[in-house]
Amino acid sequence: MKNTLFTNYCGGLAIGLSLLAATARGDEGGALYTMDNAAGANHVLAFHRGVDGFVTSMGSFATGGAGTGAGLSSQGSILLSKDSRWVFACNAGSSEISVLAVTAQGLTLSDKVDSGGKGPVSLTLRQNLLYAVNAGGGAGDKDSITGFIFANGKLLALPESTRALSADNTGPGQVSFTSDGEALVVTERTTSLIDAFQLGADGLASSHKAFQSAGTTPFGFDVGHDNRLFVSEAGTGSASSYQVSEDGELAVISAAVSTKQAAPCWLIVSRDGRYAYTANAGSGSISGYSINSNGSLVLLNADGRTGVTGDHSHPVDLAQSHDGRFLYNLANGNGTLNAFQVNPDGSLQPLVAVGGIPASAAGLAGH
Repeated sequence: MKNTLFTNYCGGLAIGLSLLAATARGDEGGALYTMDNAAGANHVLAFHRGVDGFVTSMGSFATGGAGTGAGLSSQGSILLSKDSRWVFACNAGSSEISVLAVTAQGLTLSDKVDSGGKGPVSLTLRQNLLYAVNAGGGAGDKDSITGFIFANGKLLALPESTRALSADNTGPGQVSFTSDGEALVVTERTTSLIDAFQLGADGLASSHKAFQSAGTTPFGFDVGHDNRLFVSEAGTGSASSYQVSEDGELAVISAAVSTKQAAPCWLIVSRDGRYAYTANAGSGSISGYSINSNGSLVLLNADGRTGVTGDHSHPVDLAQSHDGRFLYNLANGNGTLNAFQVNPDGSLQPLVAVGGIPASAAGLAGH
C-alpha cells in the first residue's frame, strides 16, 4: 500500500513498557515509557535510559483516559512514532486513544479520540496511517479494527474503515502493518487464527483472510525483513514464522518451534533481523531464536532460557534500544523492569533491574 496519508499466565496482569523517544540519540541514551493502565486515570510512566543501558524514573504523565486496572493481554497498546516525537496510548477502560507529544519537559497530551469500538488493546502506525484493534467482544460489543489519519498531533477517524475480525469475541492480541505496508495482521488468541487485511491506496481494508495458526493461542508478533511474520504461541509454548505474499496469503516457514518454556506471550525481532525473543510468562524466562536467511527459527539455548527474570516474575512485554544494544522486559509478577545487554551472538547479559512498576501496567514499544 502506498498511502499518503494460556493460558492464564498471559491474561489478567499484563504489564508493558514502552521505549519512548530519546531526546538525544546514539551515545546520549534514550527513554522508556509504560502505561500504568489505572482504572480511574491512565498515565504514562517515563524512564531515562543511559548509555550503559541502565534506567531511572522520570515521572508520570496523564493520558486523559482510563485504563482497565487489570492488564490488557496484548502487545502494542502503547506506540512510539518512527520519528520519536509522539506517543500513542490505548485507554482500554474509556475506549479512547491518546496522543502525547515528546518535549524537553516530558510528555504533553496533544489529542484524545474515540477508538472506533470498545476496549482498544493494540496500535500500529505507518507514515500517517494508524490502526487500532478493539477487543469489544469481551465488553458486549464486537472485535474490530479501525483506521485513523495522524497529522500535526491529531487523530482523525478514517471514514468507513472499521472491519470485523473472524468472530465477535476472538481475544485479539496485536495489530501491525506488514513491512511493505500492503496489509494488516491481527492475532486472535481464543480462535487460534491470524487475520490478514489487504489495504488499498486509500488506507481501507479491501479484503480479509483468516489463517489457522501453526501453534495454539497466537499472541504477540513482530514483522521482520521481506514481509516475514514471527508469532509467539502461548498455548503450545512455541513460536512460528510465516511468509506474507503480495496477495495477503500466509505460508508457514517454521511451524511451532518450542521455547521449552511456558506461556511465551510476547515476541520481538532484533533490529538487525538476526534474532527473535519471546517473554515466557509462565517460566520467568526469555527465549532467544536465531533467524536463518530463509526466515526459519532455531532455538539459541537447548533449554530455551536465553535470559532469566526469576521465579514467579511473570515476564511480559519486550522492547529494545534504537541501536539494538539493549533489550528490556517488564515482569508484572514482581513489578520490575529488566535490562539485558544483547551480545553479537544473540545471548543476553543481565543488567540491574528497576522495581516499583504497578501490576496493572500494559503496553510496550521501543526506540
